[in-house]
Amino acid sequence: MSRRSPPGEFELIRRFTQALPVRGEGVRVGPGDDAAVLAPPAGEELVATADAVVAGVHFDRAFTPEDVGWKALAVNLSDLAAMGARPLWALVCLGVPPGARAAELVRLGRGLGACARRHGIAVAGGNVTRAAELSVTVTAVGAVPHGRALLRAGARPGDLVLVTGTLGDAALGRVPGAPAALARRQRRPTPRLAAGRALASVARAAIDVSDGLVQDLSHLCEASGVGARIGVADLPLSAAARRLSRGGAAARDAALSGGEDYELLLAIAPSLLPAAQAAAAKARTPLTVIGRFVRGRGVRVVGPTGAAVAVAARGHDHLRAPSAL
Repeated sequence: MSRRSPPGEFELIRRFTQALPVRGEGVRVGPGDDAAVLAPPAGEELVATADAVVAGVHFDRAFTPEDVGWKALAVNLSDLAAMGARPLWALVCLGVPPGARAAELVRLGRGLGACARRHGIAVAGGNVTRAAELSVTVTAVGAVPHGRALLRAGARPGDLVLVTGTLGDAALGRVPGAPAALARRQRRPTPRLAAGRALASVARAAIDVSDGLVQDLSHLCEASGVGARIGVADLPLSAAARRLSRGGAAARDAALSGGEDYELLLAIAPSLLPAAQAAAAKARTPLTVIGRFVRGRGVRVVGPTGAAVAVAARGHDHLRAPSAL
């Protein structure tokens, strides 16, 4: 973003919140007081998550300010989707570097507000502070019926491994000259909230694919005390990904370890596959079987003949990787 003097803190807050939906279910007091006052839904439990997007780590100059705002909220909503939760409220903390332009910060708020409206979540409060780099930290809160949160633990040997949507698009969207459809998947992810709620009643376990399929599946396996076997021929790839990689290994590698697809990875008993497919169809979300959970530990990737396939990288590490760009 270009550098000019930003407005003062309170003027920026006023202009930023104008772009946000600040009213919603259970919001008794929203932005403007020392803290939000929120009423939990009767008969439900709250599900909370927090994540940040930081300049030079999660976005660069190829992103518009609207992209940054959208992604900051969407990655949090994906966590709620993986828990089978419906979104309620978000708190937004904005770190503003010296010289940031007020107009671009307001555009960032518009992108965040557009994502909030699309998915029915109220922005109930937050904070603005000076920072070395532009950052947006979001805390998102959703709700599930008591005892019905979808967890990583619960997969059993013999369960099917399923994934929503397509994999690898976001990683390929970072390639210079990538088609707009792939770049958009990386800059404006779609949290699978409808699918998460629809599949919560039939899935035993779930996680969102944020850091790479193999890595996130490994987390689910570890929590469940099982292993998994998935086939590269079964990975759902978009037509744009296949064209960009010309049917080669690039699309496969991006699907296995690229990350930032924000699809849902689920464990479902074979007997419940028809119910899962019906639920996904009702949520207008593609659903693909890519393997099975097995006894043991770890994730094994195999080719069409059953031979093991080496995975070049298991996924993203926020503390070790220098950049996701």
